[in-house]
Amino acid sequence: MRKQLLAAALCLAATATGCGATVEPAEDAKPSSSITLTNCGRKVTYDRVPERVVTNDVGITELMFALGLEDRMAGFAMPDDKGDLRGVPWKDAYDKVKWLSKDQLTKENVLDARADLVFAGWNYGFREDGGFTPDALAKLGIPSYILTESCHNGRTKSSRGIMPPLDALYADLANLGELFGVQKRAAALIADFKKQVADVRAKAPKGSDRPSVFLYDSGRDTPFTSGRYAAPEQIITEAGGVNVMHDVADSWTTVGWESVVERDPDVIVICDYGDVGAEQKKRFLLSYAPLRDVSAVKHRRIISLDYADLVESPRNPSAIARLGAYLRTVANDRA
Repeated sequence: MRKQLLAAALCLAATATGCGATVEPAEDAKPSSSITLTNCGRKVTYDRVPERVVTNDVGITELMFALGLEDRMAGFAMPDDKGDLRGVPWKDAYDKVKWLSKDQLTKENVLDARADLVFAGWNYGFREDGGFTPDALAKLGIPSYILTESCHNGRTKSSRGIMPPLDALYADLANLGELFGVQKRAAALIADFKKQVADVRAKAPKGSDRPSVFLYDSGRDTPFTSGRYAAPEQIITEAGGVNVMHDVADSWTTVGWESVVERDPDVIVICDYGDVGAEQKKRFLLSYAPLRDVSAVKHRRIISLDYADLVESPRNPSAIARLGAYLRTVANDRA
């Protein structure tokens, strides 16, 4: 995903359903011979139900697993610095589906897998610079589905995001449910996720008690963060906080440290992944001189969430619950 391929760790939800791991089987109506969906604002028609899907990155892969669609998969691409996948709710699915690449998808490994659908996203596998795009795959006769969080929005050449992040999650679950004939499973997951989020929202701080939050992904010279169209926006909002970069009309993007200092967040959320882990990032933030007067640094209000919590994935509701508990503590301490 994005500039770097990131890592995920264990899902820390209190219940299996909190991660979308437990879904009751359902008999849905069989899809017609062709299915038309709206993806990234465009109508896309699929001639048949895919049977050899390949996915790129952890969040996208786990959307398939959460719907019980591992039998429809020919493989996934994901770096091998993902943490201990043995403890995730979809361990059996990870064991069952072939790990095609420990980098990202290419035309070669897609063709080798005899894929009949590529499920990826812009900066989550799809990339103009390497020629791995839906249009390029279409020329090979391979259809695609684009992760809604990553849809280009036309504001700039690279800016992404066309709807609120949780709406993007629900849109993709509904679309996948229709495409694969598991509408009841998708509807049950969406309803369960919405209930989890509503439960957190009901307990969240209100009004001026809501802590302001900065999402720190990476970067020393300039920080990589979340605007209002990446998953952290609604994770923060529903948990009871305010994303200090809400005005940035993009998903994952770079800002300047001066804007972080000016907005003076009460809390910093670290995206934990890769070779530079959460503890190293925290040490940097606490020692970086320009941040010394920022409230989150002065009061050491720094929490980490896993990468898979913070990209569009079935782990988003459990991340909201974890962050919500932390923000309520912060709000009570400041009261």
